[in-house]
Amino acid sequence: MDLYASNGVNHVSVIGDVNRDIDFTLSNHKDAEVYRASLNALHAIWHETSFAIQSIRDNPACAQAEYDSIANGRDSGLFAELSYSPNDNIAAPYIMTDVRPKVAILREQGVNGQYEMAAAFDRAGFEAHDIHMSDILSGAADLSDYKGLAACGGFSYGDVLGAGEGWAKTILFNTRANDQFANFFQRLDSFSLGVCNGCQMLSNLKSIIPGADHWPRFVKNDSEQFEARLVMVAMPSSPSLFLQDMAGSSVPVVVSHGEGRAELTDEALTALKANSTIALQYVDHQGQVTQRYPLNPNGSPHGLAGVCSDDGRVTIMMPHPERVFRKAQHSWAPESWEEDSPWMRLFQNARVNVA
Repeated sequence: MDLYASNGVNHVSVIGDVNRDIDFTLSNHKDAEVYRASLNALHAIWHETSFAIQSIRDNPACAQAEYDSIANGRDSGLFAELSYSPNDNIAAPYIMTDVRPKVAILREQGVNGQYEMAAAFDRAGFEAHDIHMSDILSGAADLSDYKGLAACGGFSYGDVLGAGEGWAKTILFNTRANDQFANFFQRLDSFSLGVCNGCQMLSNLKSIIPGADHWPRFVKNDSEQFEARLVMVAMPSSPSLFLQDMAGSSVPVVVSHGEGRAELTDEALTALKANSTIALQYVDHQGQVTQRYPLNPNGSPHGLAGVCSDDGRVTIMMPHPERVFRKAQHSWAPESWEEDSPWMRLFQNARVNVA
């Protein structure tokens, strides 16, 4: 108020205070309460029109689940629970050297996530190369020259052949490309990461990826809509080289997909559990694995958000860690985080692995 007064603005009055109460209250000039309502109830009223439209446009069950979640006064919201410190750069000793292992940042027509992916690997001490599928098909690039492969997110061929399937068929049905990818996946000194569309594509290459027999394919979201959200995922113990020493952590992450629901048999899911090759799972705001929409944005069974090969050298995931590897990229983050977010550890782990 003093600031206003010092600048000649005198007709300003305090009409309310922000507090942690879950109720909204109005009082008169005598401090007598004249109105009280819970914030959740008011939010539900405000959302009614959107809910009505969503129920017609989307899967009605998902619309109802999201509407019900608004009135949940016990929802604590986003959180971060870590088994490591994001402020510790484990790749620092390797970044200080002159050695920068080469990683192929792979894209196809319609892919758009290559810039963030390249930035994350560059920050971790890699030499990131922009490799288009046309480079592979023409022979201009050869995967034998690279330690790592990162298949990026986007919408290859507009998803008209099924998300990632057209991209995968380009590889499987071309002798040069098939041989290059198969040989790369066989190399024990290589690593591969598939994110979003890259995840969908690599899941369709499981026939040439050792230890990927039980991987799911990714199909249309239960909501029947494109999902762009900030959700919570947990990292169970797995052999994924990208997620080493991150087990037990739960962190917010971006999702952005229309076909992210993992589809697999009960036998395949049992095998993934037995082999500990589930890399990421959607969890609720209490840290419990969930299939409840929108906390699980696509309806994947057992909260499946990512899987890895039996030896951990290949990891695929629908969420986008490359879009939130810096604290500044998060809409919410604990004050204790410094420059990097916990997702930077994923890329640092890759650098340490090829040291």
